[in-house]
Amino acid sequence: MANIFMKRVYEPHEEMDGYRVLVDRLWPRGISKDAAKLSYWFKDLAPSNELRKWFCHKPELFEEFRSRYLEELRSDEQKREYIRQIIEMELRGHVTLLYGAKDPVHNHALVLMEELGRLVGMER
Repeated sequence: MANIFMKRVYEPHEEMDGYRVLVDRLWPRGISKDAAKLSYWFKDLAPSNELRKWFCHKPELFEEFRSRYLEELRSDEQKREYIRQIIEMELRGHVTLLYGAKDPVHNHALVLMEELGRLVGMER
């Protein structure tokens, strides 16, 4: 998984980003589509609306959120298809997962990276 990275969508675009994939369900506030320079927007890869609203970015709920989101990633066919596409992109070059959350430690992109690492490790 040496070619998959993550960063906030508000950080500047860099050539090394490669494929830029927004993994948030909602469009990030205050950023234009031109400024985002997205390759893809996989909004349905993000946590379900119910889970997102329940978590509400509260650090004390993160471990339970992590477990619930991993379950969604592993059981939802559409999410699994998006993960497959990201892994295919990674084989062709760099992939940068973009998220809007302010907290770099308690957010869904970290959980997604964890799952991608597990799956890529299984394939290689």
